[in-house]
Amino acid sequence: MATVQTLDKIRLSLERHLGKKIILKANKGRKQVITRRGVLEKVYPSVFVVRLDDSQNGYSRVSYSYSDLLTANVKLQVYKDRDKDKLNVS
Repeated sequence: MATVQTLDKIRLSLERHLGKKIILKANKGRKQVITRRGVLEKVYPSVFVVRLDDSQNGYSRVSYSYSDLLTANVKLQVYKDRDKDKLNVS
């Protein structure tokens, strides 16, 4: 079971990447995985918010809990500064 310290470590690691471009992969169930590009916009005590680059789906922001990262329902890749290479956060 996830402890509060584990979720705090995830939150702190995301805080270091605020404002950076990311690739978000989210498991929507029944083998449906969405992949979107965006910017890590806000980090709150229980959730984080990603502003999506393409708002064609009717929404421009999504939020997920840190437990989604811990259980691998959501995966993030953060772009390194001005490089095409990516750094895997989770």
